[in-house]
Amino acid sequence: MKKAAVFDPYLDTIGGGEVYTSSVIECLLKQGFQVNLFWKDETIKKTIKKFLGINIDPIVIDTKGYELFSKRGQWLQKRQLTHRYDVVFFLSDGSIPPLFSKNNILHFQIPFTNVHGTSILNHIKLSYIHHIICNSLFTKRVIDKEYDVRSEILYPPLNISPKKTKKQNIILSVGRFTETLHHKRQDVLVAAFKEMVDTGLSGWELHLVGSSKEGKTLLEKLLQDASGYPITITPDVSHEALEGAYGKAKLFWHAAGFGVDQQKHPERVEHFGIATAEAMSAGCIPVVINKGGQPEIVTDGENGLLWETVDELKQKTFRLMKDQTLTDNLSRNAIETSGKFSKQTFCEKFVALLDDRSYGQP
Repeated sequence: MKKAAVFDPYLDTIGGGEVYTSSVIECLLKQGFQVNLFWKDETIKKTIKKFLGINIDPIVIDTKGYELFSKRGQWLQKRQLTHRYDVVFFLSDGSIPPLFSKNNILHFQIPFTNVHGTSILNHIKLSYIHHIICNSLFTKRVIDKEYDVRSEILYPPLNISPKKTKKQNIILSVGRFTETLHHKRQDVLVAAFKEMVDTGLSGWELHLVGSSKEGKTLLEKLLQDASGYPITITPDVSHEALEGAYGKAKLFWHAAGFGVDQQKHPERVEHFGIATAEAMSAGCIPVVINKGGQPEIVTDGENGLLWETVDELKQKTFRLMKDQTLTDNLSRNAIETSGKFSKQTFCEKFVALLDDRSYGQP
């Protein structure tokens, strides 16, 4: 039996990157691989199943592999371990791992900068990498420059099957509640919605959902700011509940990267935006910030709307609330666009990488 190993240092944060890694595992299992996940304990299987709806039960948890690749150095031990595998999929934390399987696939979820990507040591390690893949063109441009490589784009897959239900006057936003590196700026959305209500908006609700593992303080602040307004904040929803939320909402808001200069800090904007694509698959019309990977998904006026200022966010949202013909057209086009990010397409393209062991470097 063919053997594959997978390592993602962020796997328990439950975000878009974890959908990506879990979908890779799912695809490898379907291709008949024995998959070993370098991770610290067995509970990750239940976590992935509950919050992402992906069954990775057949995998083998390798705690020693996790301990080994959670540290720098120890090339000999890493060589001995990875040499046994036909494929290794590794999600980078900015560093380049020493990998020695038959087909080494390095994935960049974050557009890292100023990490000495072109060092001699990195150059040596990159010579053993067969494919460098990025989650978007936005990430690719940054990674190619930082590491002097030619990466490939493999867009993330959708991981939902929205329930067909009657749409309600709900604006939905999905994203982790965190104030660290990748702040989703739910505070901006809450403030904007409150201003809309204060100027006469009625009959609409704003719903915020997402993981709260890293953002208890932010969550408490948002709950306090939302008090007295038709705003619902629900942390740590199940995958089934998330599908229901997408199904009911008419509009989708996203503000990650607001106030950030993406040329100086590309890591602080949305690197792709899988939640936006998921919302579109449910017929939610995206009204999202014009930064990062969002313009790769949303074409302004065709399948959603892009904004750059809070006033523009409010104005475009009001426009959708009043123009049924526009909303019908955008919703229909949004669903069509989301088809480009199916799991089937993702797996087919990933399998092509498994068959191609040509080196990806210049």
